[in-house]
Amino acid sequence: MKLTLIDISIVIAYLITMLMVGWFLRKKARRNKENYLMGGKSLPWYMLGLSDASDMFDISGTMWMVALCFVYGLKSIWLPWLWPVFNQVFMMMFLSKWLRRSNANTGAEWLLTRFGTTGTGIKGSQIIVIAFALIGCLGFLAYGFIGLGKFMEIFIPWDVIKGYIPFDISPKYVPHFYGIVFTLFAMFYSIIGGMHSIVLGDVIKYSIMIVASICIGVLAMQHLHGQTLNVPHGWDNPFFGWKLDLNWNKIAADANKKIAEDGFSLFGIFFMMMILKGVFASLAGPAPNYDMQKVLSTRSPKDASKMTGFVSIILLPVRYTMIIGLTVLALLYYNQLYLKGPDGVTDFERILPATINNFLPIGVLGIVLTGLLGAFMGTFSGTLNAAQAYIVNDIYLKYINPKANNKKTMSANYIVGIVVVVVSVVVGFMAHNVNDILQWIVGGLYGGYVAANCLKWYWWRFNANGFFWGMGIGIFGALAMAKFLPAHSQLYWWPLLFVLSLAGSIIGTYAVPATDMLILKSFYKTVRPWGFWKPVHQLVVADDPSFVGNKRFKLDMFNVVLGIIAQLCLTILPMYLILGYNMPLMVTLAILLVIVIILKKTWWNKLEN
Repeated sequence: MKLTLIDISIVIAYLITMLMVGWFLRKKARRNKENYLMGGKSLPWYMLGLSDASDMFDISGTMWMVALCFVYGLKSIWLPWLWPVFNQVFMMMFLSKWLRRSNANTGAEWLLTRFGTTGTGIKGSQIIVIAFALIGCLGFLAYGFIGLGKFMEIFIPWDVIKGYIPFDISPKYVPHFYGIVFTLFAMFYSIIGGMHSIVLGDVIKYSIMIVASICIGVLAMQHLHGQTLNVPHGWDNPFFGWKLDLNWNKIAADANKKIAEDGFSLFGIFFMMMILKGVFASLAGPAPNYDMQKVLSTRSPKDASKMTGFVSIILLPVRYTMIIGLTVLALLYYNQLYLKGPDGVTDFERILPATINNFLPIGVLGIVLTGLLGAFMGTFSGTLNAAQAYIVNDIYLKYINPKANNKKTMSANYIVGIVVVVVSVVVGFMAHNVNDILQWIVGGLYGGYVAANCLKWYWWRFNANGFFWGMGIGIFGALAMAKFLPAHSQLYWWPLLFVLSLAGSIIGTYAVPATDMLILKSFYKTVRPWGFWKPVHQLVVADDPSFVGNKRFKLDMFNVVLGIIAQLCLTILPMYLILGYNMPLMVTLAILLVIVIILKKTWWNKLEN
């Protein structure tokens, strides 16, 4: 164990600070339900954007991305399209303001503005979106729980502390033990302090992450100076053909096994599948998780758009400075790293903690460890808050105790938070590794979400019954995929899941009458989406001849394309900088500058509520 008293003191000081944040903000959070779950919708957009970026800078995802960067090199910039990471661009350009115009508190409550409160499928549509949100939240909580445990195991070997623990733990479950310990800290400040506590905690944590990333980037550049990386041909080229063509045999043969297990060898086909799924998933809007809650918590639709745009700017350069910095150190000193898991198999997800533990100086190690521990706590608390919102707002206050006073509502939030944490820990014990959970969430569960949630924005005839059947078939199909298919193949089965969900959506829609026209007219006038809304548009114009429909489809799509390119530039900039590739760096900066100038005119200047 390389941790010194200075490093341990930094970590302990951070944990105490987080407990104090939750404790001092508890009274502010308890004023009412909206204050607890949404921060009273009074927080500035840049703080919410930084908080949202902080939640996305999670420890498990960063471990995964460092492993990808090590194995796939600069081509790894494409792999986060599995989420897809560019859904933030679609939200930035139009979907965030559409969502915020509803003034709802959760995704389930938002459905009332689209489908109304009565009619076939209304209750079912709300229940199904709550189920989806909770399954997704539990998956992400378990994903973070496993990643944190694997991370801490490197720094605090079980042999060092097992003499102080009054019970025996199998080596296989040591990461789970560490996960439980640090989960308790995250649970306390997020449950006690609500959204105010979460956002302030995220701001503190992200400030630490910025310092940590810069330290790692500078350290990597110093170590790389005068040396060359021992990597396969094509590793430092972000572009690719039909096949990946990275041969690690003479350098680190286990990396070839990882490429085969991931199923990315035929990279061209894999890339097309990512785009196909990614575009539809992005058009569907945000999933009902912490991302959606941050959008709904903004002051106005204009602020919602600004917040989402700010996420990519503050997240990608900082995160990839850390990722490429740790990758460079791992490549330079690969033979000094022990990456074997308890089963004796090389686990590339251990690169991040192993590199930090071996090559960071005293003090810097404590800062980086604190930042990454905070990354887990921030993501965990944001996801937990989303789960609480759905259970308390959409189940407890709607069906169990509609007349609950503020005291009972707060008590329900506390109880629900504890129960959700316990269940997520149980799910974490059932998971094999971080990648398995991630692949199922992005390839399976989110695949079942896409069809119904695309139609709800762009097709007037789509109704609650169609939403229920589309989502129901999608979730059932995703659960079946998790049961019967290996994680790496689930993306390739996504089109079948999408077609089945789409069929369920359309058949369910035409099985019952259309949504009440008064509801549709209200939604169309308030949200102002573009798409297939002609019958509703005609009725709205008949009532109000001054109404002008949304004609921004072409401009929004143009901005989306520019935004995705800018997002890629923000991703690869720190990689070129730390690797010392000056010419590609200059070209990337020039492209980014041109896009910023254009978007200033085509997006920023045209923002409206």
